Amino acid sequence: MGNALRFLYQCCKPAAAGDSESLGHHGVSAATVGVSALAHDLFHFEITSQVPEGLSKHVVSSKNAQANWYRKLVEAWRESKSPPKTPEDTARLVIETLKRHKKADVEGLLAFYGLPLPHTRVELAAGAPTSLPEGVEYEFQTLPVDAKAVADGDTVTVYVSTTDPRESSCVPSDVQLAAVHRSQARSERNYTEADAFHKEIIDAGYRVLNFRNEEILARKYRIRLRGIDAPESAMPYGEEAKEELTKIVQGKCLRVLVYGQDRYGRCVGDIYCDGKFVQELMLKKGLAWHYTAYDKRSEFTTWEKQARAKRVGLWASSNPEKPWDWRKDRREGR
Repeated sequence: MGNALRFLYQCCKPAAAGDSESLGHHGVSAATVGVSALAHDLFHFEITSQVPEGLSKHVVSSKNAQANWYRKLVEAWRESKSPPKTPEDTARLVIETLKRHKKADVEGLLAFYGLPLPHTRVELAAGAPTSLPEGVEYEFQTLPVDAKAVADGDTVTVYVSTTDPRESSCVPSDVQLAAVHRSQARSERNYTEADAFHKEIIDAGYRVLNFRNEEILARKYRIRLRGIDAPESAMPYGEEAKEELTKIVQGKCLRVLVYGQDRYGRCVGDIYCDGKFVQELMLKKGLAWHYTAYDKRSEFTTWEKQARAKRVGLWASSNPEKPWDWRKDRREGR
């Protein structure tokens, strides 16, 4: 068994009895389905020659045929120069390895692991810019994003360390003083007083975060993704859009290019995560509209049209309601 597959298996070993996290149908935690679940099953197959229970409900071919797929996938995974780490990379490996097999079987296998189906796969065109595009006022790098910071499919709250040169020069003196007093109170185990100082810091738009076992004073920014409008949470596909954005940014440090502020005080910006343009991902996955009233970029229109043509995400509906119309109706009481 290749080291990459063995490592992924170690990351998704079945939880011990009594663990609080629920187990999925692969015997691994629900949070580790997809890439790691397939790695788990391939590792198990090499030991036992058994395909996972329940797979037959998703595919049309026999157990013998299924075993043949797993043999091919084990070999393909072992021989790949860069073993798949993302759902998209894993889906690509499965599709390429089993391209001569029945379409229903390939799609059933992908669905079994929650991997992207062929018609929903996203090939990205835009990378992170090497120089600042016209109109950008400033940029910053965030600390890792918490899942709870994603409000919906086009808004996320981020924090930037005040050690950043741009931030260090503009931290209010009362915030700096409150941070010092909080640290002193905590060293004296006066946590009530420390919490009171932290509230002052939070009210001023900052927060003390624990990052790599070190406390960091960070500034809070709310980011509105420029050029897209995702369904509101109460709309069809609103929760799916929020979940997708969370999946993209959770635990990641983001590069944000800020173009200005909206009327709600949010920074309007382009977001890049691991070199990927987040707005492109959301548009191509069919979980946002191109917000043409505020952004005229032609590539955004192209990406939306591609999702429409594939009927992915919200475009699976014949006439999805636009979020700006939905908001207007509610403002006017309709």
